[in-house]
Amino acid sequence: MPAKNLTADRSAVGHRLAYALRHPDRVPRHLARGARDLWLRHRHRDHVSYYRAVMRSDTRADPDAAVGSRSRERWLALGALQFDYLVGHGLRPEHRMLEIGCGNLRGGWRFIRHLEPGHYYGIDISPDILFAAQDTVVERGLQARLPVLAPVRDLSLAFLPDAHFDVVHAHSVFSHSPLPVIEQCLSRVGRVLAPGGWFDFTFDRTEGPEHHVLREDFYYRTETLLALAERHGLRARFMQDWEELPHGQSKIRVSHGS
Repeated sequence: MPAKNLTADRSAVGHRLAYALRHPDRVPRHLARGARDLWLRHRHRDHVSYYRAVMRSDTRADPDAAVGSRSRERWLALGALQFDYLVGHGLRPEHRMLEIGCGNLRGGWRFIRHLEPGHYYGIDISPDILFAAQDTVVERGLQARLPVLAPVRDLSLAFLPDAHFDVVHAHSVFSHSPLPVIEQCLSRVGRVLAPGGWFDFTFDRTEGPEHHVLREDFYYRTETLLALAERHGLRARFMQDWEELPHGQSKIRVSHGS
């Protein structure tokens, strides 16, 4: 995987023109995304409703691509990467796990297989991708593991029990979220974390100006998200060992501040 460009402003006109010259074959798809973005912005004023509509559109075309995997091979590889990393950091079968933005279980099916029955809880704002997640459960023969797959209106986590989950995981969720959505999650996740538990989330990192492309892809400075977590009483740290793996995003881990 190519090294990440941490200074580029992908929303800048100059960057877009240069990218189009380097990749003319991708221009039609980007124009189609731009047209969809204008239409969905008009129909959905709040971001979660907007992105739910994006996921509906993408899932109908290809559930794997909807969660950011351009092939089944890449879907499997990224899922294995997530799984191996968390197991390497202490995810045990007896742990209770909440996966925010579980998608079609790219990593989730491995977590379900690893955890004790009933210990995996996946949520997503998109009912459409959860239908695909159910298909994954069937394809992998995981029905007896009793996974829970629940649609949610937002990331307030209000219906979940206090101090219940040992591990909370959100891969490629905050990379599609504006700061108010991220803050909603960070302000509530401490309530559902069990003592000694942790919350891992990935994000698209920039060392230049923070920006977004359309309303689908958001780029943040590490210190912005660290400070946001700490504002809500959480201890946060940048996971440097994650940077050494073949993927496109960065990772922060938060836990209880005391």
